[in-house]
Amino acid sequence: MTNAAVETPGVRIVVLDLASGHLLASRELGNAARTLAAPGSTLKPLILYQLVAARRWDPAARVACDRKLVIGGHRLACTHPPAPPFDAREALTWSCNSYFAAVARTLAPGDLGLLLRSTGLLSATGLAPSEAIAEFHEPQTMEGKQLALLGVEGVRVTPLELAAAYRWLALELATHPDTDAAQVVHDGLANSASFGMADAASLGGVSILGKTGTAEGVASSQSHGWFAGLAPVRKPKVVIVVYLPVGRGADAARVAGEILAHVALERQ
Repeated sequence: MTNAAVETPGVRIVVLDLASGHLLASRELGNAARTLAAPGSTLKPLILYQLVAARRWDPAARVACDRKLVIGGHRLACTHPPAPPFDAREALTWSCNSYFAAVARTLAPGDLGLLLRSTGLLSATGLAPSEAIAEFHEPQTMEGKQLALLGVEGVRVTPLELAAAYRWLALELATHPDTDAAQVVHDGLANSASFGMADAASLGGVSILGKTGTAEGVASSQSHGWFAGLAPVRKPKVVIVVYLPVGRGADAARVAGEILAHVALERQ
């Protein structure tokens, strides 16, 4: 692993071969298999893809954001720059919580669990022994749906499970490249890692698709950070997930950028 990985205490890193799903590289694999944490905004592209593909959400629909969102006592203010109402591509680029809270309002009872399970996110991956299994509680209220879709409450996953889910997403994008769902999610993730909320991941010089996530732990107000990505952009060959037990998504993206410079470039 690189200097960024070595110098970041407690970082869990998983790199998968996209075609086979086999583990290419890891750091703290045992801990990655046992760590359960709220996934934050990393859930957004997984849900958006499926809802657009099923024609249950119009990606051209625009949602305004005043960057002051509060749900169930959680302050979820967006950190993106002031902007006109976002469409789906823009909302993913800038990880707009207001937009995805609006998406959550369209979910019927039981929907969220079905959507997450279809990606493999809520089941063992077989990538390591003694894996923990995701914890998920189907939300019963509108606020619960919004907080769960935003990865804040009601769901905790392992880095291995998130890597498996992003591999599922990558295979979907490759299988259905001309659909609205694939184009919106592909472009949103590419823009996110290029100039949006995950832009730190591009500092290693690799063109990638990526998403950050930041959330708080169950027993602490201290935030942890995620980055999940696919590289290279034109034809992804690897999936990378970085989890920082203390930090933010941007910090995890920075670690991923250095790793991708060494791992993904060799496979372009």
